Amino acid sequence: MSEHARLIFSTAADAPLAEKLCALGVGVPGDIERETFPDGERGLRLASRVVDSDAFLVGGTGSDADTLELYDLGCALVEYGVHALTLVVPYFGYSTQERPSKEGESVTAKNRARLLSSIPLPDGGLRVLLVDLHTAGLPFYFEGGLRPVHVTARSLFAEAIRAHAPGGCVVASADAGRAKYVEALANDLRTDASFVFKRRDAGGTRVLAVSARVAGQHVMLYDDMVRTGASLLAAAEAYRDAGASRITALATHGVLPGDALGRLERSGLFDRLIVTDTHPRARELAGGFLEVRSVVPLLATALRAR
Repeated sequence: MSEHARLIFSTAADAPLAEKLCALGVGVPGDIERETFPDGERGLRLASRVVDSDAFLVGGTGSDADTLELYDLGCALVEYGVHALTLVVPYFGYSTQERPSKEGESVTAKNRARLLSSIPLPDGGLRVLLVDLHTAGLPFYFEGGLRPVHVTARSLFAEAIRAHAPGGCVVASADAGRAKYVEALANDLRTDASFVFKRRDAGGTRVLAVSARVAGQHVMLYDDMVRTGASLLAAAEAYRDAGASRITALATHGVLPGDALGRLERSGLFDRLIVTDTHPRARELAGGFLEVRSVVPLLATALRAR
């Protein structure tokens, strides 16, 4: 890779992450010209020469427009001669739709993986960096020569927990799906882990119990993403009822549509919410109750590895 120039491109929504990668010396910015036509169609043009370069293309798939822009740019980069291409997808949208819950449902996460897998392969290879996926099986949805690389933000949360709970804490999960992640994080910190037990019935999902003694403890409550915040709120109520003295919410992906952040803050259950900058919404809302930590150094390390 060292004999090739490194260019960093991005979708419009994730330009701030590309700028930070350039500031860390991972590459130099590539230029893109954008145009929107009267009928709403978009035009994209690579304004930088890319022949024989190694290109990094940063862009999440949190919206259909962002996904198509990522795909269109990826195809253009290969068609105009990049040597190797890495897609940096900090937030992989539709990741909770990784299997059908009802007959006839589209498995949208698989469809998005197939779409990105159809980008033509450059001579130097094609890979995709993905951050804290919702389920461990998602990388297997990518096909052909596209090589998925999983990047975890666990070290960022370990740093955050050490900073905010110097006297010790219990690391807790918002649901069973996060149990392995929380267990690994607790092992990193050499502290206790706790898990919630839920029951689904006609009335919805109820938290029945927590697995560890948390009375008088600072609980660090993790979920992989926070959208409406319903899972975090239900789990936090259970930990509060079990005697937690303080609860801090953690999530890799701060999607936070509408008034989700305000709902979490007004609940009075949390002292703060800590997320990463993988999603544009988290970067938009950062400050006060919402603490945002950057995954860019972790992405930079992964991009330098080959």
